[in-house]
Amino acid sequence: MSPRRALRAVNAAAAAVSAVAIGVAGCVLTWEATARYLFKIPSDWQDEVSIFLLVGATFLSAGWVQQWRGHVGIQALGAVLAPKADQVRRYVSDILSLVFCTFFSWKAWSLLIEAVRDGQTSNSAFGAPLWIPYGAMAVGMTLVVLQLLLQVISRDALRSEAPDAHA
Repeated sequence: MSPRRALRAVNAAAAAVSAVAIGVAGCVLTWEATARYLFKIPSDWQDEVSIFLLVGATFLSAGWVQQWRGHVGIQALGAVLAPKADQVRRYVSDILSLVFCTFFSWKAWSLLIEAVRDGQTSNSAFGAPLWIPYGAMAVGMTLVVLQLLLQVISRDALRSEAPDAHA
């Protein structure tokens, strides 16, 4: 299996997990509203659980979105630039994004290691472990970095049309 296909499969799996996480967050919040207002059973965990699920979904789906070039790009410029200039713009955008996301990924892994080592938890009464959102950030940003690296190395942006994400 080629690296492109392998990363595509990982990104698709992460996007599927993200979709499930969004659905679960919706169910958690619906349950909380129902339990609180109909049954008078308040809880203290639902906000944090739903936030962690949404953070996880956001970061875990980021590589899949980048695979479709759905993040940085300033698409309005593409309509006014000459085709060659637009290709260079996309390539420079990929390189700058790669630099930023590599730093972000490194920092997220540092936070994750620190949270695990120190047993960090949130300051709420629920006290959820912080390795959960930090782990999602680290894995998600690593997937973005790998996707950007693949795009830069293969020079996708310098082709007249970016390759189809399903090819």
